[in-house]
Amino acid sequence: MRIVKLSSQSVAFPSPEAALHDPNGLLAIGGDLAPARLLAAYERGIFPWYSPGEAILWWSPDPRAVLFPAQFHVSRSFKRFLRNPPFRITLNHDFAAVIAACSYRPDEGTWIGEEVQQAYLQLHHLGHAHSIEVWQGEELVGGLYGVAQGALFCGESMFSRTTNASKCALWAFCRHFAGYGGELVDCQVLNAHTARLGAREIPRRQFLQQLSNLQRRVLAPECWTAQVIPPQLVELPSQTD
Repeated sequence: MRIVKLSSQSVAFPSPEAALHDPNGLLAIGGDLAPARLLAAYERGIFPWYSPGEAILWWSPDPRAVLFPAQFHVSRSFKRFLRNPPFRITLNHDFAAVIAACSYRPDEGTWIGEEVQQAYLQLHHLGHAHSIEVWQGEELVGGLYGVAQGALFCGESMFSRTTNASKCALWAFCRHFAGYGGELVDCQVLNAHTARLGAREIPRRQFLQQLSNLQRRVLAPECWTAQVIPPQLVELPSQTD
C-alpha cells in the first residue's frame, strides 16, 4: 500500500480500505481544505489531521472510536455535579471562538492552524459544521465542534478551561443530538478522556456502514439552529457507575 497524492483537479478520494496500517489510517496527502473536498472526505469517513505548515494529511483509522449518545457514561461524581452545574450551554453561538480555543493545547502549543480554522468556519457558514459552547457567566470555558453527516456527527475537537466543561459540552450535545434523532458520534481515535465518557472502538468497516446508513437521515433544521440547549433535552442519561 502507498499514500495517494490528491489531485488539485478532483475532490475524489481513494477507498478508506487502502489506508496504511502504520501509521494507522493514513490514506492520502495534499489537496486543499475547500468545502467541496472536506465534505467529500467526511462523506467517505475520512478527515484531515496535520501540523500547521506541513502538507495536508488525510486519515481513516481502523478501528474507529465512536460514542453512541445513549451510552454516555455518567459517573457518580459527575451526576452530583450535574445537580447544580455552574454553566450555560449553547449551540452555534460562537463557532469561531470554539475552534480557536480548541487550537491551543498548553502542552503542545497550537495544533489547529489558521488554515484549518478558516476552512471549518466556512463549513459552519454553509451549515455543515457546528459548535457547542459552555459558558461560566460571560466567559467561554469549554466546547466542542464537528461536522454533521445526517444522524451521525463527526466530532473534531473539544477544549476545557475549567473542571467538567468539556464533559458537559459532550454530555449536553449527546442529549440534544439524540433528541432530534442523532444516533452516533464519531470520535475518530480513542483516547483516555473519551473512553471514560463511554466511547469505544469498532472496526472501520462497521463504522463506514453506519456512516452510509446514518448520513441519509435528515434531521429537523431546528436541531442546528443557534440556541440555548433547553433542560428538557439534556436530562440525565440512565447509565451510572
